[in-house]
Amino acid sequence: MKTIGYYLSVVSPWSYLGHRRFYDIARAHSAEILYLPIDSSIVFPKTGGLALKDRSLQRKRYRMQELRRWRSHLKLELNLEPKYFPTDPKLASCVVIAAIEAGHNVTELVYELMRAVWVREEDVSDPSVIKSAIERSEGNVAELLSAANQLHVQSVFSENSERAVTKGVFGVPSYVVGEEVFWGQDRLEFLDTFLNDDFA
Repeated sequence: MKTIGYYLSVVSPWSYLGHRRFYDIARAHSAEILYLPIDSSIVFPKTGGLALKDRSLQRKRYRMQELRRWRSHLKLELNLEPKYFPTDPKLASCVVIAAIEAGHNVTELVYELMRAVWVREEDVSDPSVIKSAIERSEGNVAELLSAANQLHVQSVFSENSERAVTKGVFGVPSYVVGEEVFWGQDRLEFLDTFLNDDFA
């Protein structure tokens, strides 16, 4: 069984756009998914990336064009400029990590947190918003929110980010199989091909 490291941000539109398709590809190949929420503010400075606010006008414009194109192509709901973006992903990410440590399948939880930002236009730094996302994914609210505030869970968030850098990750989403890094939801077709052992 192949294992895929899924480096993601719950506030990334690209992670959201690729989430369901990635899960379906992994399932089709019976691959194990390691969900690894990361902090872009740690990864970007170490890998040459820039926060959205620091990018050139040209890059910002192109980003909007691409979001519009992919929204139409995938026929997914997506607010291009949601009310609460950017926002701090730390608590939501730590809830995901806490759920993983508790042995839960976090596929739906991650998706609901992403939808909170990009569809529902909610602030995922707000515990009440996270609570609702946990409830929609049928998780234990009290258990996960409590665990998310523990220091060892928060340290995993930082460790994931450092691990991403050592694995060659510089942006989200990134899908890593062995030494192969697939950056961006627009590389999912290549990931699928690789899992089929069709790359030379």
